[in-house]
Amino acid sequence: MAATTPVLEMRQISKRFDSTKALDDVALTLYPGEIHALLGENGAGKSTLIKILTGIYTPDRGEILLDGQPISVGSPIQAQGYGIAAIHQEPMIFPDLTVAENIFISHRRQGWFVNWGRMAREAEAILNMLDVHLDVRSPARGLTLAQQQAVEIAKAISLKVRVLIMDEPTASLSAHEVDQLFKLAHRLRTQGVAILFISHRMDEVFAIADRITILRDGQFVSSKPRAEVTPESAIRDMVGRQLGDFFARRQSQIGEKLLAVRDLGKEGAFAAVTFDMHAGEVLGFAGLVGARRTDVGLALFGIEPADSGEILLEGKPVKIHSPEQAMRLGIAYVTEDRRHLGLTLPMSIATNITLPTLPQYTSRLGLVKGQAEIATAEHFRQRLSIRTPSVGLAAGKLSGGNQQKVVLSKWLNTRPKLLILDEPTRGIDVGAKAEVHHMIAELADAGMAILLISSDLPEVLAMSDRVLVMREGRQQGIFERAEATQERILTAAMG
Repeated sequence: MAATTPVLEMRQISKRFDSTKALDDVALTLYPGEIHALLGENGAGKSTLIKILTGIYTPDRGEILLDGQPISVGSPIQAQGYGIAAIHQEPMIFPDLTVAENIFISHRRQGWFVNWGRMAREAEAILNMLDVHLDVRSPARGLTLAQQQAVEIAKAISLKVRVLIMDEPTASLSAHEVDQLFKLAHRLRTQGVAILFISHRMDEVFAIADRITILRDGQFVSSKPRAEVTPESAIRDMVGRQLGDFFARRQSQIGEKLLAVRDLGKEGAFAAVTFDMHAGEVLGFAGLVGARRTDVGLALFGIEPADSGEILLEGKPVKIHSPEQAMRLGIAYVTEDRRHLGLTLPMSIATNITLPTLPQYTSRLGLVKGQAEIATAEHFRQRLSIRTPSVGLAAGKLSGGNQQKVVLSKWLNTRPKLLILDEPTRGIDVGAKAEVHHMIAELADAGMAILLISSDLPEVLAMSDRVLVMREGRQQGIFERAEATQERILTAAMG
C-alpha cells in the first residue's frame, strides 16, 4: 500500500428509502495510490454508497472525511470540487464536441473567452501522461468505448482527481480494451490516486485490487488486503445470508412440456439460450447486472423479438413478434418497472386490471361494462389481498406492494399458461413479498409454468425447481433444485 494515512473515509453511513434500509452503518477507507475493490451481490448497497460519495444521495447518518477532515458532499459538483470523480459502464461523452472539449466540459467558466489552443495543449498533455494517443481537436463521435473511458479518466485528471470511482467499467470492453483500462488505472495509482473499483468479474478484481471490501444486504462485512482473500472466501462473504428468512416453496407436480427454447438469440443482447419449461414448474433466471436475463423475457413476450433460434409452444414452432401475439399464445409478462411500464397510475385499480383484456369488457357500441370490470377487480382484490378501500381508487395511491399485486392481477386475468415474472418482489416490504411467494406457489400448484427473473438469489433458490444462470448474454448452465446453492450459482454468474 502506498500510504498509511487515508485520503477518504466513510464512517457509519446509513441510508433508508421508505421501508428499505439500503445501507446500515457502512464503513469504507481509501488510501492514496490504492486500487480498492468493492464487492457485493445485487442489492448489497454498492450503488447507494457510490451515489452518496458523489453527492447524488445524502446519507441519513454517518460522515465522510477527506484528509481527516469532515466534508459535506451535497452535489456532484461539490464532489468534483473535492477531487471525487466517477466513470461508469456507459461513459458520458458528448459526441459532437471535440475530445478536448469533453475533457474540460466540467470546468467552471473563467472569463468570457475560451483559449482553444491552450485547451488543446493541456488535453494532449493529460492524454500523453496516460499514454493515450487521440486527436484532441476531432469530434468524440468516432471513439471506441475504451477511448471514451480514457477521455473520462482524462476529464477526472483535469479536475485534479484524488478519488476515482470505476463502476463496472469493463462490462462492455474486449479483453484487449480491459488490459488498456487496467494500464491506465495503474498509472493513476502510481500518481497517488485512490481508485474504487466495482466489478462482478472476480478474475478482474483479483488481478487489479490491492484491497477488497465486501458489502452484504446494505451492511459492511469485511475489508482485507487482496492477499488475505480468495475468490471462494469472497463469495462466502457475499452470500452469507440464511435462507430461513425466505419462503421456501415445496415442489409442485411437474406436468407435460409446455415450452421449448432452442438457441434463442437477439443480436447485441444474448445468444444460444436453450431451455425447457413444464406445466407446474418454476424456472428461475439468475445472474448479475448485465446478464441480459430481462432481454430473454422480453423476447419471449414479443417486446424485443429474438432474431435467431426457435421457440416451440406445446410442441409447435411459434414466432413471437408482439405482446398481442404472445398473449394469444397464453404468455404473460410482469415487468420489473411497475410504476412506468406496469401500471397507468392515474387510472383506477379496476381499469388497470382489465386493460389487457379490455375487449371482453366492451359492448358492441364500444361502451365499457363498468360492473363487469368492478366484479373482476373485486375477485382479484380478494384473491391477492389488495389493501384498498375501493377498486375505483387510482393505482398511484397504493403502496408499492399493493401496486405489484394489481400488476399481477392484470396479467393473471389473461389466464396465461406461461407467466414471466421480472423482479416481482423488488421494492416491496417483507409481508407483501411473502404474499407474492405464496401466490407463485399456488399458481405452480395449479399447473401454470412460471419463469422467475430475480436479482434476489435467496428468492430464486427458495422458489425455483431449476435455476438457469446467465452471464453477459450467455447461458452458463441449468442447475436442478438439489444442486443449486448460493455459492454455485454466484460462481457461475461471475464466470
